[in-house]
Amino acid sequence: MIRHIVMWTIREGETPRMKFERMAEAKVRLLELKDSIREIVNLEVYFNSPAAPPDNYDVVLVCEFNSWADLAAYQQHPDHLAVAEYIKNIKQNRSAIDFEC
Repeated sequence: MIRHIVMWTIREGETPRMKFERMAEAKVRLLELKDSIREIVNLEVYFNSPAAPPDNYDVVLVCEFNSWADLAAYQQHPDHLAVAEYIKNIKQNRSAIDFEC
């Protein structure tokens, strides 16, 4: 099993609510990938808890794939590329890790 974890901090908006709206839209788009990319075994998206330190990342994506080839297919899939482009325009920082478990 291959696990792919990505975390983002999201840029502030003109209003505090705008940042949350961007996060919510990113979550919706990410979760929709489960239905359109067959290589995804599992996909979850979470927001940093208000009780956690505020300098944590804002959003985390946790995906599982059966193989490295499936992860590569996901990363090249047009639906993934569209979501990645959206997040690229709202993110401040990004970190990722891929590992076999």
